[in-house]
Amino acid sequence: MNIETFKYDNRIVRAFAMATVLWGVVGFSAGLLAAIQLFLPEANLNFQYVTFGRLRPLHTNAVIFAFVGNGMFTGIYYSLQRLCKARMFSDALGWLNFWGWNLIIVAAAVTLPLGLTTSKEYAELEWPIDIAIAVVWVIFSVNLFGTILKRREKHLYVAIWFYIATAVTVAVLHILNSLEMPASAFKSYSIYAGVQDALVQWWYGHNAVAFFLTTPYLGLMYYFLPKAAERPVFSYRLSIIHFWALIFIYIWAGPHHLLYTALPDWAQSLGMVFSLMLVAPSWGGMLNGLLTLRGAWDKVRQDPMLKFMVVAVTAYGMATLEGPTLAIKSVNSLSHYTDWTIAHVHTGALGWNGFLTFSVLYWLFPRLYNTKLWSVKLANWHFWIALLGMMFYVVPMYWSGITQGLMWKQFTSEGFLQYPNFLETVLQLIPMYQLRAIGGSLYIVGALLMAFNLWRTAKGGQFVPEVEVQAAPLATEPAGAEHKHPWGHRWLEAKPLTFTALAFVAIIIGGLVEIIPMYLIKENVPTISSVKPYSALEVLGRDLYIREGCVGCHSQMVRPFRSETERYGEYSKVGEFVYEHPFLWGSKRTGPDLHREGGKYPDAWHYNHMDDPRTTSPGSIMPRYPWLLTQTLDTNTLPARIGALRKVGVPYPEGYEQIALAELQAQAGKIVANLQSGMIKAPPDKEIIALIAYLQRLGTDIKATSTGVAPPTQPQAAPTKTAQLSTPNE
Repeated sequence: MNIETFKYDNRIVRAFAMATVLWGVVGFSAGLLAAIQLFLPEANLNFQYVTFGRLRPLHTNAVIFAFVGNGMFTGIYYSLQRLCKARMFSDALGWLNFWGWNLIIVAAAVTLPLGLTTSKEYAELEWPIDIAIAVVWVIFSVNLFGTILKRREKHLYVAIWFYIATAVTVAVLHILNSLEMPASAFKSYSIYAGVQDALVQWWYGHNAVAFFLTTPYLGLMYYFLPKAAERPVFSYRLSIIHFWALIFIYIWAGPHHLLYTALPDWAQSLGMVFSLMLVAPSWGGMLNGLLTLRGAWDKVRQDPMLKFMVVAVTAYGMATLEGPTLAIKSVNSLSHYTDWTIAHVHTGALGWNGFLTFSVLYWLFPRLYNTKLWSVKLANWHFWIALLGMMFYVVPMYWSGITQGLMWKQFTSEGFLQYPNFLETVLQLIPMYQLRAIGGSLYIVGALLMAFNLWRTAKGGQFVPEVEVQAAPLATEPAGAEHKHPWGHRWLEAKPLTFTALAFVAIIIGGLVEIIPMYLIKENVPTISSVKPYSALEVLGRDLYIREGCVGCHSQMVRPFRSETERYGEYSKVGEFVYEHPFLWGSKRTGPDLHREGGKYPDAWHYNHMDDPRTTSPGSIMPRYPWLLTQTLDTNTLPARIGALRKVGVPYPEGYEQIALAELQAQAGKIVANLQSGMIKAPPDKEIIALIAYLQRLGTDIKATSTGVAPPTQPQAAPTKTAQLSTPNE
C-alpha cells in the first residue's frame, strides 16, 4: 500500500485559539458594562460612544462573531485536518481567513460605537463590512471544501456534516439578509420594507443562532467529546436523524420571533409548528452527546474539560427545549419583549457556546504545546465560578422577565391597568439587573483565570507548529464494492458534493416557502392610503434614532392585546410599515413601545427627555443624550439618502432632492417655534430637532375610529384587509 507522509498545521489553530480568548474577554466586558448601565445609566459617563444603545450591538457582535466565530474556526481547522487525514487545502487561504475575519471584528468595534449601524439584530454592520464578511466566508468555504475533496479518509465523519451545513447556510442567510442600497460610505437602507424586512431579518436572525452558534458547535461536540471521553459516539443512526432533521426544520422557525405582530398569521403559525418540531432533533443530539459518556463518569469527575462539555451539552438541551416552548403563542404573549428572552438566549450563549469553547481550549492548548495543563485545580475553579456566574445571570433574568410580563398585563377589578406607568415595572427590576451584573462579573473572572492558565500552559511547553503523520491516499473502490449500502447514508458520506447539494436543498425549502409568498401575494402586505413616506427632516431623525440604538430598548409594534392597546393605543397594522427601510419593531422593551408616540407629548417634553430623562420620568434608567442638543444636523447626505430610499421603493417624486432641504428647514422652524412656547430656545439646525420630528410622526398616519381606521384628515382607507380593526380582547 502506498503510504503518504504529510503534516497537520497547528499554527492557524493557535492563532484562532488566541483570538478566541482575547475576544471572549472583550465581549464579556462589553456585556458587563451594558448590564451595569441598566441600573446605573451614569456608567457611560455621558460619553456618546458607550451608551447602552451603541454598546449592545458591540457586545452581541463581539460574543457571537468574535468569540464564538474564532472558537468555531479554531475547532474546525484542528479537527477537519485530522478527520480528513489531510492538511488544510491552502495555508494562504487559512491566514486570509484569520486576518480577514479579525479585521472585520476590529471594523465592527470601531463602527458600532460610532453609530454606523443598520439596526438589524445580529446584522448591524454596514454594507462595506457586509461585503468583506461575504468575501472572507467564501475564502473559508473554499478552504473547507478543498480540504474535504483532497481527503484521505473516504467517509465524512458526522462533525464534517455540520461544518458543511454551516458553510452553505451562513452564506445564504448573510447574502439575502444583507441586500441593501448604499446612500453613502457607511449608510444604507434595506431593500426590504416593513413586514417583509421583519420576516427576512428573523429568518436570518433565528438561523444565525441555528447555523452559526449551533451547527458548527455540534460538529465540535461530535469531535471533541468522544476524543476526550475516549469512547465512540453513542449512536451513528441518531447522528443521521439529528443532522438532517435539524437542518431541515430549523430554517422554518424564524417567524416565531414575530408572533402577534403585523406578520400574516399563516407565517406565524408555520413558525410555531416547526419550532415545536425542533425539540425532537435537538434533544436527539443532546442525548447522543451525553450518552457518549456512559461508563466514563469517573473521567468526567476528574477532567475539567469534560465538566465544561457536560454543562455545555446540558445547556444546549435546556435552551432547545425552552425555545420551542417560547414559540407557543400563549407562552409568547407573556414572554416576548421581556427579560425572559434574554435569560433564554444567555442560557445558550453562556452555557452552550461559552462552556463548550472553554472545553475545547482546555483540550487543545496542552496538545498544541506538547505539555500538560498547567493547573487542573485552576481549571476546576474556573468551572465552578463560571457556572455560578451563569446562574446569577439567568435566574434573575427569568424572574425579571416573568415579572415584566405579568405586570404589563395586570388589570384591576374595575378593569383598569394596575400599572399604567411603564416605570412602575422598571423600578421592580433593578435588583435583578444588579444580580445579573454580579453573575457577569463572575463569568469574566472565570474567563480571566482560563486565560492565565492557558498562558502558563503555553509558557511551560513548546509549541508544535506541525504534526507529521502518515496515511494511505484515498483509494478508488472497484466496481460493485459498495453493493452493501447502495444509495444509503454511508454511500452519501463518500460523495461530498452530492451531500452538500442535498444539504442546500434541505435548508432552502423553508426559506423559499416563507419568503416568496410575501412578495407574490399582495394580500399579505395590504396598503393604507393615508400612510405616506417620511419627510426629509423625519428621515434624518429616523436615522439618528437608528444611530443611537434606540431600537435596542424600544419596540414599535403594538400587539393586539387589550393590555397593550390600553397602554399604547391602537394596535399596529401591516400597512403602516410599507415605507420602513429597515423595520424597527424591536425585540425587547426595556422602555415602553413607541409606535403611537406621535402627538402624545409636546415637543418640549421630548427635548427635556433626551437632555435628561429623569426630569420628565423620575427613576428612568434611560441614558442622557445631551450631544443631540449641541451637534449640528448633517444635511449634506440628504439628497443621497432620498435617492437611495426611492431606489428601494419609497415613492418620493422625481426632483424631491432639490426641495427637500427647504422643506426640512420649514418643518424644523415649526418645531423651534413649539419649543419656544415651552420656554426652550433651540437652534433649528441641531440633531434634536430632527429626532423630535421623527418621534412626533410615529403612529399618526392612521386614526382609530369605532368602525376601523381612518386617516387624520382623509376618508376611510380603501384596502379591505384593514377593515376589521377594532381591538380584540386578550
